Amino acid sequence: MTGEPTRTHGAADARAAADVVRARLGIESPACAIILGSGLGELADRIENARHLSYAEIPGFHATHVVGHKGQLIAGTLGGREVIALAGRFHMYEGHAPWVSAFPVRVVHALGARTLFVSNAAGGIRRTFSAGDLMVIEDHINLQFVNPLSGPVEPTDERFPDMSAPYSARLKVLLRDAAQRLGIALQSGVYVGLLGPTYETLAEVRMLEKIGADATGMSTVGEVILANALGLEVVGVSLISNPAAGLTSEKLSHADVMRAAEAAGEKFCDLVAEFVRAL
Repeated sequence: MTGEPTRTHGAADARAAADVVRARLGIESPACAIILGSGLGELADRIENARHLSYAEIPGFHATHVVGHKGQLIAGTLGGREVIALAGRFHMYEGHAPWVSAFPVRVVHALGARTLFVSNAAGGIRRTFSAGDLMVIEDHINLQFVNPLSGPVEPTDERFPDMSAPYSARLKVLLRDAAQRLGIALQSGVYVGLLGPTYETLAEVRMLEKIGADATGMSTVGEVILANALGLEVVGVSLISNPAAGLTSEKLSHADVMRAAEAAGEKFCDLVAEFVRAL
Protein backbone atom coordinates (compact mmCIF):
# COMPACT_ATOMS: atom_id res chain seq x y z
CA MET A 1 0.00 0.00 0.00
CA THR A 2 1.39 3.40 -0.96
CA GLY A 3 0.58 6.86 0.27
CA GLU A 4 2.09 10.15 1.33
CA PRO A 5 5.50 9.79 2.99
CA THR A 6 5.50 10.52 6.70
CA ARG A 7 8.12 11.40 9.28
CA THR A 8 8.30 12.10 12.98
CA HIS A 9 8.82 15.49 14.60
CA GLY A 10 6.36 17.32 12.37
CA ALA A 11 3.67 19.89 13.09
CA ALA A 12 1.32 17.46 14.86
CA ASP A 13 4.14 16.22 17.08
CA ALA A 14 5.03 19.83 17.90
CA ARG A 15 1.46 20.59 18.96
CA ALA A 16 1.43 17.53 21.20
CA ALA A 17 4.74 18.53 22.78
CA ALA A 18 3.53 22.12 23.22
CA ASP A 19 0.42 20.86 25.01
CA VAL A 20 2.61 19.03 27.53
CA VAL A 21 4.85 22.06 28.07
CA ARG A 22 1.91 24.45 28.40
CA ALA A 23 0.15 22.22 30.91
CA ARG A 24 3.29 21.84 33.02
CA LEU A 25 4.68 25.40 32.84
CA GLY A 26 1.65 27.59 32.22
CA ILE A 27 3.01 29.42 29.17
CA GLU A 28 0.56 31.98 27.77
CA SER A 29 2.02 34.55 25.34
CA PRO A 30 5.82 34.39 25.05
CA ALA A 31 7.43 37.51 23.60
CA CYS A 32 10.54 35.59 22.59
CA ALA A 33 12.06 32.12 22.46
CA ILE A 34 15.80 31.93 23.14
CA ILE A 35 18.11 29.06 22.19
CA LEU A 36 21.22 29.02 24.38
CA GLY A 37 24.45 27.71 22.90
CA SER A 38 27.43 26.01 24.55
CA GLY A 39 28.26 27.59 27.89
CA LEU A 40 25.61 30.30 27.57
CA GLY A 41 23.10 28.69 29.92
CA GLU A 42 23.85 31.30 32.60
CA LEU A 43 21.03 33.35 31.10
CA ALA A 44 18.58 30.81 32.52
CA ASP A 45 19.55 32.01 36.00
CA ARG A 46 18.41 35.54 35.06
CA ILE A 47 14.87 34.42 34.26
CA GLU A 48 12.40 35.42 36.97
CA ASN A 49 9.51 33.22 38.11
CA ALA A 50 11.36 30.43 36.31
CA ARG A 51 9.68 27.08 35.71
CA HIS A 52 11.87 24.26 34.45
CA LEU A 53 11.06 21.16 32.44
CA SER A 54 13.67 18.56 31.53
CA TYR A 55 13.95 17.66 27.86
CA ALA A 56 13.38 14.05 28.94
CA GLU A 57 9.82 15.04 29.90
CA ILE A 58 8.95 16.66 26.56
CA PRO A 59 7.72 14.36 23.76
CA GLY A 60 10.09 14.43 20.79
CA PHE A 61 12.97 16.03 22.72
CA HIS A 62 16.21 14.21 23.47
CA ALA A 63 18.78 14.31 26.22
CA THR A 64 21.78 16.60 25.74
CA HIS A 65 25.24 15.10 26.12
CA VAL A 66 27.53 18.08 25.52
CA VAL A 67 29.10 19.96 28.43
CA GLY A 68 27.43 23.37 28.75
CA HIS A 69 24.01 22.17 27.57
CA LYS A 70 21.63 21.71 30.53
CA GLY A 71 18.82 20.03 28.58
CA GLN A 72 15.98 22.08 30.03
CA LEU A 73 13.15 24.24 28.74
CA ILE A 74 12.65 27.24 31.03
CA ALA A 75 9.66 29.57 31.07
CA GLY A 76 9.47 32.84 32.97
CA THR A 77 10.10 36.56 32.57
CA LEU A 78 13.20 38.37 31.33
CA GLY A 79 13.40 42.11 30.85
CA GLY A 80 9.80 42.27 31.99
CA ARG A 81 8.58 40.02 29.17
CA GLU A 82 7.49 36.40 29.08
CA VAL A 83 10.14 34.20 27.45
CA ILE A 84 10.91 30.57 26.69
CA ALA A 85 14.57 29.54 26.96
CA LEU A 86 15.99 26.33 25.54
CA ALA A 87 19.09 25.54 27.57
CA GLY A 88 20.95 23.21 25.26
CA ARG A 89 20.66 21.48 21.94
CA PHE A 90 20.62 17.91 20.67
CA HIS A 91 22.94 18.14 17.70
CA MET A 92 23.05 16.37 14.37
CA TYR A 93 26.58 15.19 15.11
CA GLU A 94 25.07 13.16 17.96
CA GLY A 95 23.13 11.18 15.36
CA HIS A 96 19.88 13.15 15.12
CA ALA A 97 18.17 13.86 11.79
CA PRO A 98 18.05 17.55 10.83
CA TRP A 99 14.28 17.81 11.44
CA VAL A 100 14.79 16.23 14.88
CA SER A 101 17.60 18.60 15.84
CA ALA A 102 15.47 21.59 14.80
CA PHE A 103 12.28 20.24 16.42
CA PRO A 104 12.41 22.64 19.43
CA VAL A 105 11.79 25.49 16.98
CA ARG A 106 8.53 23.82 15.95
CA VAL A 107 7.54 23.50 19.59
CA VAL A 108 8.19 27.14 20.54
CA HIS A 109 6.21 28.17 17.46
CA ALA A 110 3.35 25.94 18.62
CA LEU A 111 3.62 27.61 22.05
CA GLY A 112 2.97 30.99 20.43
CA ALA A 113 6.45 32.49 20.12
CA ARG A 114 6.94 34.56 16.97
CA THR A 115 10.43 35.91 17.73
CA LEU A 116 13.44 33.59 17.97
CA PHE A 117 16.83 34.53 19.42
CA VAL A 118 19.51 31.98 18.51
CA SER A 119 22.94 31.88 20.11
CA ASN A 120 26.00 29.71 19.75
CA ALA A 121 29.68 29.46 20.54
CA ALA A 122 31.75 29.73 17.39
CA GLY A 123 35.33 29.68 16.21
CA GLY A 124 36.54 33.01 14.86
CA ILE A 125 37.64 32.87 11.24
CA ARG A 126 37.99 36.61 10.79
CA ARG A 127 41.48 37.44 11.95
CA THR A 128 40.45 40.56 13.86
CA PHE A 129 38.17 38.59 16.21
CA SER A 130 39.22 37.81 19.77
CA ALA A 131 37.92 35.20 22.18
CA GLY A 132 34.94 36.66 24.04
CA ASP A 133 33.71 38.86 21.19
CA LEU A 134 29.97 38.88 20.48
CA MET A 135 29.05 38.74 16.78
CA VAL A 136 25.63 39.62 15.40
CA ILE A 137 24.86 37.01 12.74
CA GLU A 138 24.22 38.89 9.50
CA ASP A 139 23.78 35.78 7.37
CA HIS A 140 24.83 32.16 7.29
CA ILE A 141 26.28 29.52 4.99
CA ASN A 142 24.94 25.97 5.29
CA LEU A 143 27.80 23.52 4.79
CA GLN A 144 26.06 20.82 6.80
CA PHE A 145 24.57 19.76 3.45
CA VAL A 146 21.25 18.76 5.02
CA ASN A 147 18.02 20.67 5.51
CA PRO A 148 15.31 20.25 8.19
CA LEU A 149 12.62 20.91 5.55
CA SER A 150 13.56 17.84 3.50
CA GLY A 151 10.71 15.39 3.13
CA PRO A 152 6.95 15.96 3.10
CA VAL A 153 5.85 19.56 3.62
CA GLU A 154 4.20 20.28 6.97
CA PRO A 155 0.94 22.28 7.06
CA THR A 156 2.63 25.00 9.14
CA ASP A 157 5.57 25.43 6.74
CA GLU A 158 6.24 27.40 3.62
CA ARG A 159 7.53 24.90 1.08
CA PHE A 160 10.11 27.21 -0.52
CA PRO A 161 10.97 29.88 2.07
CA ASP A 162 12.89 32.92 0.90
CA MET A 163 16.29 32.92 2.63
CA SER A 164 17.58 36.23 1.26
CA ALA A 165 17.21 37.77 4.73
CA PRO A 166 17.00 34.93 7.27
CA TYR A 167 17.95 37.25 10.15
CA SER A 168 15.53 40.13 10.70
CA ALA A 169 16.83 43.61 9.89
CA ARG A 170 14.37 45.08 12.41
CA LEU A 171 15.57 42.84 15.21
CA LYS A 172 19.23 43.50 14.42
CA VAL A 173 18.56 47.22 14.87
CA LEU A 174 16.93 46.53 18.25
CA LEU A 175 19.89 44.36 19.24
CA ARG A 176 22.47 46.96 18.29
CA ASP A 177 20.50 49.68 20.06
CA ALA A 178 20.40 47.51 23.19
CA ALA A 179 24.18 46.97 23.00
CA GLN A 180 24.77 50.70 22.60
CA ARG A 181 22.69 51.51 25.67
CA LEU A 182 24.76 49.00 27.66
CA GLY A 183 28.12 50.01 26.22
CA ILE A 184 28.69 46.52 24.78
CA ALA A 185 30.77 46.26 21.62
CA LEU A 186 29.20 44.08 18.93
CA GLN A 187 30.94 42.60 15.92
CA SER A 188 28.98 41.39 12.91
CA GLY A 189 29.59 38.69 10.36
CA VAL A 190 28.59 35.54 8.53
CA TYR A 191 28.25 32.25 10.41
CA VAL A 192 29.01 28.99 8.64
CA GLY A 193 27.46 25.79 9.94
CA LEU A 194 29.38 22.52 9.56
CA LEU A 195 28.28 19.12 10.75
CA GLY A 196 31.07 18.37 13.25
CA PRO A 197 31.94 16.94 15.69
CA THR A 198 35.52 17.51 14.57
CA TYR A 199 36.95 20.99 14.46
CA GLU A 200 38.03 22.19 11.03
CA THR A 201 41.38 21.44 9.43
CA LEU A 202 43.73 24.27 8.55
CA ALA A 203 42.87 23.84 4.86
CA GLU A 204 39.14 23.98 5.64
CA VAL A 205 39.57 27.20 7.61
CA ARG A 206 41.41 28.77 4.66
CA MET A 207 38.55 27.67 2.38
CA LEU A 208 35.89 29.06 4.73
CA GLU A 209 37.71 32.37 4.91
CA LYS A 210 37.78 32.60 1.12
CA ILE A 211 34.05 31.92 0.71
CA GLY A 212 33.11 34.72 3.10
CA ALA A 213 32.63 33.09 6.49
CA ASP A 214 33.58 35.01 9.64
CA ALA A 215 32.77 32.40 12.29
CA THR A 216 32.19 28.65 12.28
CA GLY A 217 30.11 26.29 14.40
CA MET A 218 28.08 23.08 14.41
CA SER A 219 24.51 24.28 14.98
CA THR A 220 21.99 27.08 14.34
CA VAL A 221 21.51 27.03 10.55
CA GLY A 222 18.87 24.28 10.61
CA GLU A 223 16.96 26.07 13.35
CA VAL A 224 17.00 29.32 11.38
CA ILE A 225 15.88 27.61 8.17
CA LEU A 226 12.92 26.02 9.94
CA ALA A 227 12.10 29.28 11.74
CA ASN A 228 11.90 31.09 8.41
CA ALA A 229 9.62 28.39 6.99
CA LEU A 230 7.35 28.86 10.02
CA GLY A 231 7.29 32.65 9.71
CA LEU A 232 9.30 33.37 12.86
CA GLU A 233 11.36 36.56 13.04
CA VAL A 234 14.96 35.62 13.88
CA VAL A 235 17.99 37.33 15.36
CA GLY A 236 21.25 35.65 16.35
CA VAL A 237 24.52 36.15 18.20
CA SER A 238 27.70 34.08 18.13
CA LEU A 239 30.10 34.12 21.05
CA ILE A 240 33.59 33.90 19.55
CA SER A 241 35.09 31.26 21.81
CA ASN A 242 38.47 30.84 20.12
CA PRO A 243 40.34 31.57 16.90
CA ALA A 244 39.73 28.89 14.27
CA ALA A 245 42.33 26.22 13.58
CA GLY A 246 45.63 27.50 12.26
CA LEU A 247 45.12 31.12 13.28
CA THR A 248 47.10 30.53 16.48
CA SER A 249 49.52 27.85 17.62
CA GLU A 250 47.04 26.60 20.25
CA LYS A 251 45.14 23.32 19.88
CA LEU A 252 41.35 23.59 20.02
CA SER A 253 39.20 22.02 22.72
CA HIS A 254 35.69 22.28 24.12
CA ALA A 255 37.27 23.58 27.33
CA ASP A 256 38.21 26.73 25.36
CA VAL A 257 34.54 27.20 24.50
CA MET A 258 33.48 26.91 28.13
CA ARG A 259 36.15 29.32 29.37
CA ALA A 260 35.21 31.94 26.77
CA ALA A 261 31.51 31.56 27.54
CA GLU A 262 32.16 32.01 31.25
CA ALA A 263 34.21 35.14 30.59
CA ALA A 264 31.61 36.69 28.29
CA GLY A 265 28.56 35.37 30.10
CA GLU A 266 27.61 38.52 31.97
CA LYS A 267 27.63 40.83 28.95
CA PHE A 268 25.77 38.25 26.88
CA CYS A 269 23.05 37.96 29.54
CA ASP A 270 22.80 41.74 29.89
CA LEU A 271 22.45 42.11 26.12
CA VAL A 272 19.70 39.51 25.74
CA ALA A 273 17.71 40.91 28.67
CA GLU A 274 17.92 44.46 27.29
CA PHE A 275 16.96 43.23 23.81
CA VAL A 276 13.89 41.39 25.13
CA ARG A 277 12.88 44.45 27.15
CA ALA A 278 12.84 46.48 23.91
CA LEU A 279 10.65 44.07 21.94
